[in-house]
Amino acid sequence: MPAKRAELLSAEFMAQLERLSMLARRPVRGWAAGQRRSRRAGHSVEFCDYRPYAAGDDLRYLDWNILGRTDRMVVKLFVDDEELCLHVLVDASASMDWGEPPKLQWAARMAAALGFIGLSSLERVGVGVLRERVTEGWRPARGRGNIARLLEFLAGIEGRGATNLNESLAQYAATSRGSGLVVLVSDLLDASGYEAGLRSLLERHFEVHVIHVLSPQEIEPQLAGDLRLIDRETGEARLLRVGEQTLRGYRERLQRFLDRAEAFCRDSAIGYHRATSNAPLERTVLGSLRGRLIA
Repeated sequence: MPAKRAELLSAEFMAQLERLSMLARRPVRGWAAGQRRSRRAGHSVEFCDYRPYAAGDDLRYLDWNILGRTDRMVVKLFVDDEELCLHVLVDASASMDWGEPPKLQWAARMAAALGFIGLSSLERVGVGVLRERVTEGWRPARGRGNIARLLEFLAGIEGRGATNLNESLAQYAATSRGSGLVVLVSDLLDASGYEAGLRSLLERHFEVHVIHVLSPQEIEPQLAGDLRLIDRETGEARLLRVGEQTLRGYRERLQRFLDRAEAFCRDSAIGYHRATSNAPLERTVLGSLRGRLIA
């Protein structure tokens, strides 16, 4: 089920996010000239935004008109010679719309938090929705005025269809104008794999991070007895007797799957972050992602 916009980010959490910025390990080219744009008063002629005056700010960038009209001291922000384009890719296949709470709901909130940080920092932010291919997207934009539109878009994402991460990631890499910082939020549950798609992003000089999200029920299934299990994406049904031996075998295969994903990302210089859909988003963003993806 799509989330309501107000459910994505609380006002208190947004206040905390405003103090953060995205981390990039190396300079990356984005949509416009230059290597990275930063939220500071520069020497470019392209005006970006205002922020309150702070002690030590260059008085040349003080807006004297606003000071005279409102008695408020604000400085003008201009685009300078740095730029980062943040691309948040959300796996919205049917397998993501499962679990308690649903993985897709958590993924949409994570995308909202990252997008909020990027837009607040005057970076360009774009969103791609992945299923068998890139089915929809939110074109890269910059500025705090786009935050409400971004949240509205993310609140409307629905989980449906099959997964083809290799195809959809390769499509996104091929059609994106420029490169930048990519964050994929996915359960990586695709029988055909995901490695080739992530390599496609690396070949286009994206800096890549994977946020691997699984539901608590996938980590520790509470199942027993004779069951009829139905594949969320294909509709294929399978009869299965679940006992302790079956669960033990499942846990071993799950651990191999997780270890393989982490090892592939490590060997490919891809940032890897694991979470469960019941993990408080605030703790993940302000805790485990700090210093690795977020500053």
